Amino acid sequence: MSDPILRVDHLAKSYHTARGPLRIFTDVNLTLAPGELAAVVGPSGAGKSTLLHLVGALDRPDSGAILCDGHDLAALSPDAASSFRNRTVGFVWQMHYLLPEFTAAENVALPLLARGTPRPEALAQASHWLNEVGLADRAHHRSGELSGGEQQRVALARALVTRPKLLLADEPTGDLDSATASAVFSLIERLHAAHGLATLLVTHNLDLARRANKVLRLSNGSLIPTTL
Repeated sequence: MSDPILRVDHLAKSYHTARGPLRIFTDVNLTLAPGELAAVVGPSGAGKSTLLHLVGALDRPDSGAILCDGHDLAALSPDAASSFRNRTVGFVWQMHYLLPEFTAAENVALPLLARGTPRPEALAQASHWLNEVGLADRAHHRSGELSGGEQQRVALARALVTRPKLLLADEPTGDLDSATASAVFSLIERLHAAHGLATLLVTHNLDLARRANKVLRLSNGSLIPTTL
């Protein structure tokens, strides 16, 4: 297997509340290599989404290190963290977060436009990725004209249009019926393999988690390899 693109060492995280510190993690460790798809499971409130936020440079830990593609995330300035997210990480959330006034192609192009890619080139790349997710014929439809599964496929295309090395997916099938959820997960699996991604996926769906290369359970402040 390739060297890890992501290494998390002794991660600790807590939040301040009116009742005092709320400890989320105490000692989380993780490695993820290109081509590896890892599913994180665990009870609600265990910190699964918080983990993705930290790995995606959307938040900072109290202690420990996160190294991704040669970057020490704790050392990044806000601008450098934004650039890291735009160039290295693709995000897919439970909600698709598509802008309703934009077409599918325009939504997919947004990360490229944000980095200064000329609009014609950005839209051409968006069209390519909409074709990758089977929605070439829906490029000019707005989000309200798409089904839930189609909206999530647009969100996946948007996550991959920057050609990231790391894909982070937080309950990407949570709002879908079982058949559509399985189809979207199959698409994630196919694109993950085709593009050599390292993928970290949070899910409550244990049937889908079993399809990952490895399953990790987040519980009581630690991340533990498990079997389902």
